Amino acid sequence: MNPSNSASDNAYSGYITSVRGTVVDVAFNDNLAPVYSLLYAGENQDAVLEVIDHINEQTARCIALTPTAGIGRGDLAQGSGAPIEVPVGKENLGRMFNVFGETIDKKTDPVGLEKRSIHQRPIPLSDRVTHEEIFLTGIKAIDLLAPLERGGKAGLFGGAGVGKTVVITELINNMVGKHHGVSIFCGIGERCREGEELYREMDEAGVLKNTVMVFGQMNESPGVRFRVGRSALTMAEHFRDDQGKDVLLLIDNIFRFLQAGMELSGLMGRLPSRLGYQPTMATELADLEERIASSKKAAITSIQAVYVPADDLTDPAAVHTFSHLSASIVLSRKLASEGIYPAIDPLQSRSMMLSARIVGQKHYNAAREVKRTLATYDELKDIIAMLGIEELSREDRKTVYRARRLERFLTQPFFTTQHFTGLEGRMVDLKDTIDGCERILNDEFSNLPESTLYMIGSIDDMKISLLDQGRNGDESK
Repeated sequence: MNPSNSASDNAYSGYITSVRGTVVDVAFNDNLAPVYSLLYAGENQDAVLEVIDHINEQTARCIALTPTAGIGRGDLAQGSGAPIEVPVGKENLGRMFNVFGETIDKKTDPVGLEKRSIHQRPIPLSDRVTHEEIFLTGIKAIDLLAPLERGGKAGLFGGAGVGKTVVITELINNMVGKHHGVSIFCGIGERCREGEELYREMDEAGVLKNTVMVFGQMNESPGVRFRVGRSALTMAEHFRDDQGKDVLLLIDNIFRFLQAGMELSGLMGRLPSRLGYQPTMATELADLEERIASSKKAAITSIQAVYVPADDLTDPAAVHTFSHLSASIVLSRKLASEGIYPAIDPLQSRSMMLSARIVGQKHYNAAREVKRTLATYDELKDIIAMLGIEELSREDRKTVYRARRLERFLTQPFFTTQHFTGLEGRMVDLKDTIDGCERILNDEFSNLPESTLYMIGSIDDMKISLLDQGRNGDESK
């Protein structure tokens, strides 16, 4: 970060007394720099520190937002008292930023934009609005079993490699086409390769012009990963409050935010809580999540990927995140290993929107019957493994056949994975999803192989699939 403008008025000046990893103590001769203000240190003032604590009357404890190599005890640290400020405005659309609001897409910086502090308070309760309205995604398993709330928060829970980022990128692709607001993608602890690929793919798909991307990369300091979510939220709040636009805020990955807080807490010498997490985890997460809200002008709808350590949904990071969400979509490693993509677990995923009063009786009944059938199949799996499906009663066998067809029908080819799978992506209307599930539950396709329902969009796509199979069979003859 170039401090030449931010630190032009060096009202606060001190010297470094200790450097412990990314935690730096600064002693001041006169005034203590305010909490959240920036300080600049090093030979060229290129090391950026943020004050987070006052230790005593003369010493401030800071977190480093840039590498601390090259700074040491006795070095000068000074600042103007200003916090991190990021540019806001429609000129941000189509651009990629870092935590400081600087562009990192190798294009010229937007000029003349208003800058705002990233440390804003949530809107008051009197200004909040809750919508009992469904936010359709075009993904069958989500829209049917765990519908998202417009203006709500949804979590994508899963361990490493089960498809969280793939679902997030598919949501971006599906939403930007039909969503009349703007999308903001916040990468917390993202791999730089993933960020570059996502930027390029969105540019090629023509959706980048309605999207702002903000990244705190995996190789950057924990201070950056801890603050980048606030930078993205500040830009989102401008679109909601000043321009009256609905915002789709995608965060990948909220666990990296908590992990960065854990690293900083340990370096600051705080006693850890359960499983080594910081004692302030609940407060830090609430500070971020409570800013994601809907006002009378517009809504911020958030979808957040949540890494689950060791696939353990009782981990404190997952438990604390659950409490903020209106929908929780759990990705299953077992389903992924069976080739069921997206690997959404229908029995662990839930949504507060799945109520007959909100989604309608037909949708509610279909979702409930699908879950009941899949739950019965899950209970019968042990018997099938030990004794074989032939030992089940006739009715139980029918339930198993329906469940296996439902599992395959709820798979879907994604636009963002076309170059891997060779299958053209599909967006599916909710009524087509409900219709397909009802027909499967009524045994309409019991005489057809399960494979005809695998990786299709609506039931109409199955007819095309059957024609292709017949054509291939004729050619082989």
